[in-house]
Amino acid sequence: MHKKRVFSGVQPTGNLHLGNYLGAIKNFVNLQNKFECLYCIVDLHAITNHQNPKKLKSNVLETVASFIAAGLDPEKNIIFNQASVSGHSELAWVFNCVARIGWMNRMTQFKEKAGENKENASVGLLVYPNLMAADILLYKATYVPVGEDQKQHLELTRDIAKKFNNDFNNINYFPIVEPLIPKDIARVMSLRDGKKKMSKSESSDQSRINLKDDADLIDKKIKKAKTDALPIPSELSEFKNRGEAANLISIYASVNNMEVIKVLKEFGGKNFSNLKSKLSESLIEKICPIGNEIKKLLKDEDFLNKTLEKGSKKADYIAKNNLKEIYDIIGLTKFT
Repeated sequence: MHKKRVFSGVQPTGNLHLGNYLGAIKNFVNLQNKFECLYCIVDLHAITNHQNPKKLKSNVLETVASFIAAGLDPEKNIIFNQASVSGHSELAWVFNCVARIGWMNRMTQFKEKAGENKENASVGLLVYPNLMAADILLYKATYVPVGEDQKQHLELTRDIAKKFNNDFNNINYFPIVEPLIPKDIARVMSLRDGKKKMSKSESSDQSRINLKDDADLIDKKIKKAKTDALPIPSELSEFKNRGEAANLISIYASVNNMEVIKVLKEFGGKNFSNLKSKLSESLIEKICPIGNEIKKLLKDEDFLNKTLEKGSKKADYIAKNNLKEIYDIIGLTKFT
């Protein structure tokens, strides 16, 4: 039996927002009391697109600060950056030789990110899913928290694990990882367009609540959040074609740990000003302490770097032991 272990990787984009918190980090905090968890800042994945080197380093530290400020305990969890553990790159090469080109060509995210001129995309972007599989399987993780946009990559990880196990007649070596998809996970959309996910890449800062926003800014953004002319619906069936209304209701429910149907009972039939006022209060109560703690932690880079160093050593210990086994299975020799 494989040890129950959770792995999740987060891009170091800097300035994390409400969507990152409700869609992922909040869940991470809950998982830390149930499993052994590894939370990795995937800086190697980040360089599939050109990065400003100084900005990349600062973004890694800000992601660590955001994790800790939101409630992740660095003593309970292994928090580290991907580039500090060479096993990720080593196992990714092994998986480059296990995975098939056809598998890579079917990846939806590659098609979306590469666009029409895919011949000009980096090779790293094409084989990105193999590195993602290596991230997970290097630690023999049994569970991965995923959103809808990562399901295909997780399926690929399962395919790679099965093919490796079969190719080398070691049928139970890699676990067949299972997705962790909480029923109440929030898919947070833009405050300006209910059809788009909340994202740092959207040009308008009014489209998102950043974790470092202060109370006044949160209140202003929620007041300006796009709605429609109809009253708040009372039934779930009334949400059709009302993306902005559904988004605000969903955010309120998630921040307050409520079921959406209970929120509709409270606000159904009322106008949006009432909901927005209550939502602002809830967000200020939840997000501002996190933002204040992030700002405080960012002033102590030494602590953040030591947290990464400590986590990287723990991760590297697991990785090296597993990689030795993997090399033995394949027939590779490594003296260090």
